[in-house]
Amino acid sequence: MAMSSSSSQKADLPDATSIGFVHLTVADLAVAGAFYDEVLGFRLAHQAGPTRYLSSNGSYPFHLVLTGQPGTRPPRRSAGLYHFAILYPSREHLAQALRHLLDVGWPIAGASDHGVSEAIYLADPEGNGIELYVDRPRDRWPTENSSLVMPTRPLQLDGLLALATGPWPGMAGGTRIGHIHLRVSDLAHAEAFYSGVLGFAVTVRAYPGALFFAAGGYHHHIGVNIWAGSHVAASDPASPGLRTFTVHLPDRAALAQVVRRLHRAGSPLESATDYGRSVACTVRDPDGIRVTLEAEVPGGQGWAETPLAREAFLRALESAPIPAQAD
Repeated sequence: MAMSSSSSQKADLPDATSIGFVHLTVADLAVAGAFYDEVLGFRLAHQAGPTRYLSSNGSYPFHLVLTGQPGTRPPRRSAGLYHFAILYPSREHLAQALRHLLDVGWPIAGASDHGVSEAIYLADPEGNGIELYVDRPRDRWPTENSSLVMPTRPLQLDGLLALATGPWPGMAGGTRIGHIHLRVSDLAHAEAFYSGVLGFAVTVRAYPGALFFAAGGYHHHIGVNIWAGSHVAASDPASPGLRTFTVHLPDRAALAQVVRRLHRAGSPLESATDYGRSVACTVRDPDGIRVTLEAEVPGGQGWAETPLAREAFLRALESAPIPAQAD
């Protein structure tokens, strides 16, 4: 099935906008940690109590955060994570990851050639969906009538595996989170928030029951779908699964612009945080999914996680005045 864009909409976000880290709540931190270490190759960069911060190279920036909450039950059918996608720097690195999955006997749920990318699908021990993928060069992305097309065809695994030579090196440096795909209750509401408020462009409308959003001309940073139906429960970050995900903005001026749009839309800031190297705020989408908006602080050093009062957060943006809003 082909997915095509029906819009040339430009994102109201900087081209350098990207997905930062994905934060999961897991019932068994030891089992989940072992999977992400031994099966996928993430490295531990920091730990604070029951929360582990993982990255491709064991240092900042983080790509995946796991918080253990023993005794949690499997989530109900609710809004939240469909899958998060790990972007590899080359086909060779994706091939090595695939070979390692086969060597350790981890189940693969699917493999697709999307035209713009090649993707492997699996799930972690708690059922969180994961995509491993590599992008094709942008000048090779297929189009029809000047619109991006993303087909779903079987991936030729033999050709990919032929590139996997030598022992598994672990996760390659430069590997990062490329996009996230969410389960929502209403596409129009999701579009109003992710495009109308946050500022992502709608890149693909033609896929049944789904929408895709991006900045910088990318195929998608965020996907949403209603394949579970329109009566899914609101997201509960205390349940196993997605706790939050980060939209990384290149500077505080860009973050301030998004905060202004949130204010005009009546979307309150749930919390704000000083991470030392960056400042961030967290909001909720129409289904209660937490979205963390983060921007780097010039000259920021080290790493911390210090809650900020709203006024202190707005001062930290060092931008044009932002109208006050009720907490």
